[in-house]
Amino acid sequence: MEKNAKIYVAGHRGMVGSAIYRKLQKEGFENILVKTSAELDLRSQQSVADFFVAEKPDYVFLAAAKVGGIVANNTYRADFLYENLAIQNNVIHNAYLSGVKKLMFLGSSCIYPKMAPQPLKEEYLLTGILEPTNEPYAIAKIAGIKMCDAYRDQYGCDFISVMPTNLYGYNDNYHPQNSHVLPALIRKFHEAKINNEKQVTVWGSGSPMREFLFADDLADACYFLMQNYSEPALINIGTGHDLTIKDLALLIKDILGYKGELVFDASKPDGTPRKLMDVSKLHNLGWKHKVELPEGISLAYQDFESKL
Repeated sequence: MEKNAKIYVAGHRGMVGSAIYRKLQKEGFENILVKTSAELDLRSQQSVADFFVAEKPDYVFLAAAKVGGIVANNTYRADFLYENLAIQNNVIHNAYLSGVKKLMFLGSSCIYPKMAPQPLKEEYLLTGILEPTNEPYAIAKIAGIKMCDAYRDQYGCDFISVMPTNLYGYNDNYHPQNSHVLPALIRKFHEAKINNEKQVTVWGSGSPMREFLFADDLADACYFLMQNYSEPALINIGTGHDLTIKDLALLIKDILGYKGELVFDASKPDGTPRKLMDVSKLHNLGWKHKVELPEGISLAYQDFESKL
């Protein structure tokens, strides 16, 4: 990417988009194009078409999406399918029409089959049944991957897809119902500590295993891949390491200095038993994560506290 290139970051106020925006600024890019959802509704075909005609960006990072945890995904199933399809259809198609040099589509590890072998290799896509609670979101993301590949095949577009593992970091969502597990636990332990509560209840059995990547590491990987990756199909972005939800909860409890007890509510859904990314493809290209989990949780907690 040329330093004077016009780069559109879709979803710049979210955790992922804001991390990519910071990375581009740090690397000396000044012509970065951003729009809030109030300024540009990416679900509107006409609005997106008008935007691309007027602005003609050279590069696009498509990080805008409707996202949430198990509860949100399972409750707003139609919204998650419709809105994500609309966003990516509009942006990918208009990127082609306006001659964008390169586009990066960001997906999610939930695209892989629920019972896929571990760790998850890129070729496991579409080899089995999806996790039912987030199937609509996963189907939208799979459609985005296939759309990028189809536009590459038919029109020669340099559109690539990356699949991040579970993310956390600055500008995360700490909503009591709609957040993912790591930020939800940070909020729970923080409030329990402040209110001197004797115990914290964690959803599920605590046995599922999850991998976590600091969002600024993801941004670094995205920047690296925009320069060094140009292939059909997807590429995983993660750490290659995971831990149980129980161990995650104990780690957060320790970092936040909460002294009470942990209780696991096994009546709540666990989701997929394990979701560890195979990141050998990414490592072979020469990129590895830098921020380890304890450091990342401390940084995320500082960010959470600064916004209270």
